[in-house]
Formats: sequence, C-alpha cells, structure tokens
Amino acid sequence: MVNIPLLLMGCGGWPASSSTTSSPAGTSIPNRFLAFFPPPCIQSAFYFTSLFLGLQMFQGVMLRVVGVCDSKSMVAVPDVLTSHLDDEFLLKLCKVKSSGSSLQELGNFGGCQVFSGQEIARKVMEFAATLRKLSGLALVDCSASTQTVELLGQAVNLDCCVVLANKKPLTSSLNDYDKLVSQPRRIRHESTVGAGLPVISSINRILSSGDPIFRIIGSLSGTLGYVMSEVEGGRPFSEVVNTAKRLGYTEPDPRDDLGGMDVARKGNNNFDHLHASIGNYAKSGSILVPIKTYNGYQFSRCEVGIQEVAKDSALGRLKGSDNVLEIYSRCYSEQPLVIQGAGAGNDTTAAGVLADILDIQDLFRH
Repeated sequence: MVNIPLLLMGCGGWPASSSTTSSPAGTSIPNRFLAFFPPPCIQSAFYFTSLFLGLQMFQGVMLRVVGVCDSKSMVAVPDVLTSHLDDEFLLKLCKVKSSGSSLQELGNFGGCQVFSGQEIARKVMEFAATLRKLSGLALVDCSASTQTVELLGQAVNLDCCVVLANKKPLTSSLNDYDKLVSQPRRIRHESTVGAGLPVISSINRILSSGDPIFRIIGSLSGTLGYVMSEVEGGRPFSEVVNTAKRLGYTEPDPRDDLGGMDVARKGNNNFDHLHASIGNYAKSGSILVPIKTYNGYQFSRCEVGIQEVAKDSALGRLKGSDNVLEIYSRCYSEQPLVIQGAGAGNDTTAAGVLADILDIQDLFRH
C-alpha cells in the first residue's frame, strides 16, 4: 500500500488575506475526496468511501491529508506520522469554508491543531523534515497567490513533491522557477494549463517518443471562451462575468482572465516545455476565440494579434468554456492531434489535481 501524505494549500487562498487570492478549486479538492460533489450532500459519505476504497483496492494508494491551509490559518494533525484528517473532518471543513468562515472554527473539532501567521510555514517545514526519510510529503497548491513560492522552493529542497493548480509559482522569477523545477520528477502542474485536460502530459509523451513538435495552436482560456460565447448570444457582459465567477470558471480576480494575464501564464507554462513562440487571440467570422500559437523552430519570435480561423475547424467550432489544442508534429503533420474538453470549473480542475497526485505515487514508500 502506497501512503501519500498531503498538505493542501489554497482552501480559500493561502497565505495572503486578500479575497482575490482565494481559489474555489482549492475547496473542491477536499470536496472531491469526499464525494466528487460539493457538500452538503447526503451521499457524501458513500462517495468518499467509494473513492478511497477504490484507490486502496485497485491502485493500492492511500491519500492521507495531514494539513489544510486557507488565507489565514492552517489546520493540521497532531501527529504527522500516524494520523490524518478523516472524512468527517474534511466534510466539516468544506462546510466551514462554504459558509465563508475561517479554519480557526475547527480548533476544537477532531483533535486538530490550528496555526496562523509565520507558524504556518514553520509547521509545514517541520512536517516536511519529519517525513523526508520516511514516506515523503506532497504539497498541493490550489491557491492563486505568489506568496506560496518561497515555501514551495524550501519544500523541494527537503525532497517534497509539489502539485500545482496555481500558475503563479511557475511564472515568478527565473531563480524561483529554477528552484521549483530542480527535481522535475517531483513536480506536476497539468491543471495550470487546461484544468483537467491532458495537455502537458500529451506534449511530453510526443517529445519523449522523439517526435518533434513544430506547431501548437489552441484556445486555453475556458473563461474567455465562455464569456465570448455568452456575449455573442446577446447576454450583457457584466452579467456573463458574474455568472462565470459564480460557476467557478474565473480566477479569484476575474481581471486576470479578462486582461489576458491568466492566458499569458498558461502560455508561459507550455513555453517551458516547448521553448516556443506565443500568439494570443484569433477571430473566426463573428466569433472571437482566444488563441495561443507555438512555433517550435522559432524560439525568439512572439506574435500577438487577430487571426481568422475556419468555422468548420476545431477552433472555429469552439463554444462555451471548452479548451481546444491542435498539436502538429512529424507524425501529426497533416491531421493534428486535437485535445478538447472542459477547460474551466472547480470540479474539472480538482480532478486534474487528483490525477497529478496519483501520477507521483511511485515516489512514495510503501
């Protein structure tokens, strides 16, 4: 049985206090552990039990949550070696966060410990050091904050694994980035690009096979895709943005999506794999489609502009919050490899994060 201790960062944002650092996907991670559905749900216990029994029976994996952070606090187990936050506690935690309350309210529930301020980083490092020579520790960052960068770098130095839905650590300074990826086998960040879509893994598989990629074109902003589709249908822009935020499609601060910053971060994350050039937006008839283009043999050129795509193409048919990516390589020169599916949403992102956690299971001791 593989035992994976997890510390979840970003259940409501971590560690800054601004609400614009709160990531709905962060709360969806324990939700997914519980039920694949947000609590309260009368079937939560059933689905939670089914999920964990399934992982243990068919994959031989036990996910052991040892701590959860929000913007101000961290709740943690009293003994990182033997205990974990069980299903009852995680259900209570989800209800607390859904009501907008602080994790401090859980101080007297389930025998957990509560930390705040500088105590959080100290405790995380203590956990990492304790587990380093035993089972190891995985830090799961679902915040939307730059304040996790330093801690993640320190954790990597202690041989921790890092799973990211937060794009900002990968788009920080080059020095911080180099620290974070210094052990590439220990970092997974599929959900920083296309929610739960297998974008990075597909690119890596193609490159690993020796098949050179010479062009990628795609729309990787489910938020902008949804907004454009709804506005095209006649709904007011402000109403569409509010709906997108309520559905969990936007970043905690929707201006990151609308101003193109979220798209830029996704492009940067793919650029690290391709050393490629990036375009930005395209137009298909009367349909605006957010586009990024990568040209694998032109590393220094960056194009940003409006392009026209055929309406009967994968990009031209794009609707709603879907993402689509066309990958052209030697093997896929005439007919590109097309990846398409939901590119925004809390549950979709949470599913991608869970898949990344399971992908590093071989690094944890039995």
